[in-house]
Amino acid sequence: MSKMVTIYGGSGFVGRYIARRLASEGWRVRVAVRRPNEAMFVKTYGVVGQVEPILCNIRDDASVAAAMHGADAVVNCVGVLNELGKNEFDAVQADGAERIARLAAEQSIFRMVHISAIGADAESNSMYSRTKAHGEAGVLAHMPDAIILRPSVIFGTEDQFFNRFAGMTRMGPFLPLVGAETKFQPVFVDDVAKAAVQGVLGQAGPGVYELGGPEVKTFRALMQQMLEVIHRRRVIVKIPFIVARIMAGVLDILKFVSFQLFPNHILTRDQLKNLRRDNVVSDGAKGFADLGIEPATLESVLPDYLWKFRPSGQYDDIQNSADNLRT
Repeated sequence: MSKMVTIYGGSGFVGRYIARRLASEGWRVRVAVRRPNEAMFVKTYGVVGQVEPILCNIRDDASVAAAMHGADAVVNCVGVLNELGKNEFDAVQADGAERIARLAAEQSIFRMVHISAIGADAESNSMYSRTKAHGEAGVLAHMPDAIILRPSVIFGTEDQFFNRFAGMTRMGPFLPLVGAETKFQPVFVDDVAKAAVQGVLGQAGPGVYELGGPEVKTFRALMQQMLEVIHRRRVIVKIPFIVARIMAGVLDILKFVSFQLFPNHILTRDQLKNLRRDNVVSDGAKGFADLGIEPATLESVLPDYLWKFRPSGQYDDIQNSADNLRT
């Protein structure tokens, strides 16, 4: 009988790539999510019945335990960039991660992969980064041989990074940036999935792996590269941190006084704290080289999904060629 894995958050940005790869390896895959009806697309990753979305509340012991019953391995991809409702940083990234590891140990599931993030630090002034670190500690307390992956900002077809800023270029001649000189090391989502699959298959040793792509660039340089890909000219405007702090404070207060009727999806004070720090692989950290994975470059991937933001979409190159012929 083929082995089975439970992927918590398996329909999310990273989780779906892990699910697809494990299905291709012949594993049965349970995709544990809050809304199974919105995750039916994962069924197409394998043969009939091989990949199944199931209901799971990561804040509840019984729900988490039921989702992993009979599994040979578990993968935790659940995380939040912005608190909303009961999905607070502590509840999801700290308590939720620890809960999965504790219950996996109780069920004698000895293989676990946990997706964290570069910058996880128990001493950070950012709740996001602190709870990521607390989640790692909770995982290792119960699963000392777990594999923890810390990616930098992740890019790919469904990302909320390049897609978000490319969409903003349609709104006017300016592209505002907070933390324009902050450095990032973007990593392709499928490369993160490859690393996670190695962990599930037992092909990677336990420990923490920091995952970054082959290029380290400032936020400004990344946006300039994006603009070249989508064939648009925009003036990049650097927003000073003092101005951004006021903006984020107002937006956070609006969220609070409206009882979250107006959630802050633009810029929070906690996100601002992380934008002050470079998001790159630490010196001496284990990474892709230790896994035998050669990460993809931005240049090789961005045009595959950002073309829709070009002035004429998929026909932009053809139109430019025709214009050149006429001149």
